[in-house]
Amino acid sequence: MKKIYLLLFTFVSMTSMAQHFTKEEKARIYSGDRKQKMKVIQITEPSELSILQSVSKDINPNDKDLTVLLERMYLAVTDPEDGGVGIAAPQVGINRNVIWVQRFDKSGEPFEAYINPVIIWRSKLLRKGNEGCLSIPDRSGDVFRNYTIRLSYQDIKGVKQEEIIEGFTAVIFQHETDHLNGILFTDRLEEQTKNTYHSINNETSLYLEDRLKRK
Repeated sequence: MKKIYLLLFTFVSMTSMAQHFTKEEKARIYSGDRKQKMKVIQITEPSELSILQSVSKDINPNDKDLTVLLERMYLAVTDPEDGGVGIAAPQVGINRNVIWVQRFDKSGEPFEAYINPVIIWRSKLLRKGNEGCLSIPDRSGDVFRNYTIRLSYQDIKGVKQEEIIEGFTAVIFQHETDHLNGILFTDRLEEQTKNTYHSINNETSLYLEDRLKRK
């Protein structure tokens, strides 16, 4: 019984610490037609780059305006011409911890929303793969990502969840949660030039980082 109370207290504390949208954020969420996609901001515009490089804050999952933000983010990421496999709230100008990810590891490959997601564990095994970004036009690169992660988050009902995710879907989560911390995939490309990686074998894109040489 004591454990149940502790878990309940932890959840209530997390929810109470997460703030509601500001007046400025609400204005952006409701700008234009609320039934149309939100504009995806770009690194080529200095004021927009500043948003993309900022650390986002948690959002109260019970905020009534969150539904509108999620709907308009979904329209942006699933746009037939300019969509992708994931999107984070900073990419539509809102520095809040909200993302959409296409779950290639699930039947039907659905898009799912995640509120206040945090990667709490990463495998030593890495995966190297090509990445691009809706906010970075005409550029892509091969990024090293952890093959497996454990993700903590709240679902759209505000319920705390945890799950282990592998492969390409784990890559998408890492890309999108990086956005929440003001990190772009181009930052990862620059970062990895300073590291040494060892291929598992010649038939896969799996690697291990040589941490000893980094020291």
